[in-house]
Amino acid sequence: MYNSGAPHVRRGRELNKLGRQSRLSVPGEPAPFSPEGGEKVNSYEILFVIANALDDERKEAAVEAVKSLIDDSGEVTRVDIIGTRRLAYPIEKKTEGYYVLVEFNAPPELPKELDRRLRISDDVVRHIIINKDE
Repeated sequence: MYNSGAPHVRRGRELNKLGRQSRLSVPGEPAPFSPEGGEKVNSYEILFVIANALDDERKEAAVEAVKSLIDDSGEVTRVDIIGTRRLAYPIEKKTEGYYVLVEFNAPPELPKELDRRLRISDDVVRHIIINKDE
């Protein structure tokens, strides 16, 4: 058992009650809380596939729609438009898709809302949201 009075340290890092390293005590890593309001912010990336049959204006509008959803409560750090690629298997009788990768920082509630809206969207064929902090 741990002595509740003294913090436990292993290799220069504090341990929490479960014996795991605390993210707050790791030097060189960004703090998991934003400086403005103490709100927790995670680093995410989303890869989504847009139907290739759409014209370029609608593809660009879909990318901008995702970016604006993220900008409402988060911050877009990088957008990488991969372009048209062949799908691994046909999805809705489509064999090609327009791939876009977006990296962003946001509170933990944003990915659920983003997932909900992308499921509704007719332009987005598939998407995956990954928490890079885990």
